[in-house]
Amino acid sequence: MNEVEKARLLVVDDEPVNLRVLKQLLGHDYTLYFAKNGPEAIKLAEDQLPDLILMDVMMPGMTGFDACKQLKATDSLKEIPVIFVTALNDATDEAEGFSVGGVDYITKPISPPVVKARVKNHLSLAQTDQLRRTRLQVVQRLGRAAEYKDNETGMHVLRMSHYAKIIATAAGFSAMRAELLLHAAPMHDIGKIGIPDSIMMKPGKLTAEEFAVMKKHPEIGAEILGDDDSQLIVLAKVVSLTHHEKWDGSGYPKGLAGEDIPIEGRIVALADVFDALTSKRPYKEAWSVESSLKYIEEQSGMHFDPALVPLLRQNLDELLTIKARFNDNE
Repeated sequence: MNEVEKARLLVVDDEPVNLRVLKQLLGHDYTLYFAKNGPEAIKLAEDQLPDLILMDVMMPGMTGFDACKQLKATDSLKEIPVIFVTALNDATDEAEGFSVGGVDYITKPISPPVVKARVKNHLSLAQTDQLRRTRLQVVQRLGRAAEYKDNETGMHVLRMSHYAKIIATAAGFSAMRAELLLHAAPMHDIGKIGIPDSIMMKPGKLTAEEFAVMKKHPEIGAEILGDDDSQLIVLAKVVSLTHHEKWDGSGYPKGLAGEDIPIEGRIVALADVFDALTSKRPYKEAWSVESSLKYIEEQSGMHFDPALVPLLRQNLDELLTIKARFNDNE
């Protein structure tokens, strides 16, 4: 591995002998930076953006715990994993290390195999987390790209995705599963990228032929997203394909009915229509919340899953908070 490819570690300790030991142990495999106190460590972290920090706790002035708190309070540094390397071995000290944002705790005198293994493992975890965040950002940007082909606003995408999370949570989703849907929902209309502008931007009603083309956008979206082992991409594809299906089987593209429609698609359909009805568009004024709810309730068992429809009223305060937070004038 050449110098450019090596992961970068910041080693922080006020004892020069400890720095030398870690340099001898890790210097061959990693690019190392050294700091002898908290303020120096923070400055080096800002300048070098290391991949991982090995932090002593008991240092004069600013302790390692205090330095870690400051790192975690800085947007550009908060994702850097911090491993505490210290002679402290009391359970209370260890708990404090985790509470301030540390990811691991190595006690002195250090065991070389343990240090090497912990560093390697946490670098791998950090890389996986970075890939996850990058993938999420790509998905979000693709969702924004679809907005340029539509007369809906970016705020619509934000609102409906948050509505979907609220409905999913009320339907019994775990916090992690609901969060995943929040991030997948913006991709529901990505397939509109493949629909001609003459149809997408048409101010009047579409002809039957034009609507037949428009109805292809769920499958185009699925094709854009492709096959991937990422949970996020897989769910985004499900949402793209199924958010225009209807409970009674009259939707598209496959005419699925009832519980044959994945629940995430049913949730996004409900969130999408609720926002569309309550928002102003070039071709319509915004409906009142009450009128929108009544319409959706009338469509219960036809367009919408009858088990999900009541969740709108039951969680209306949360929905209205999102509506106000992401209004179209922002």
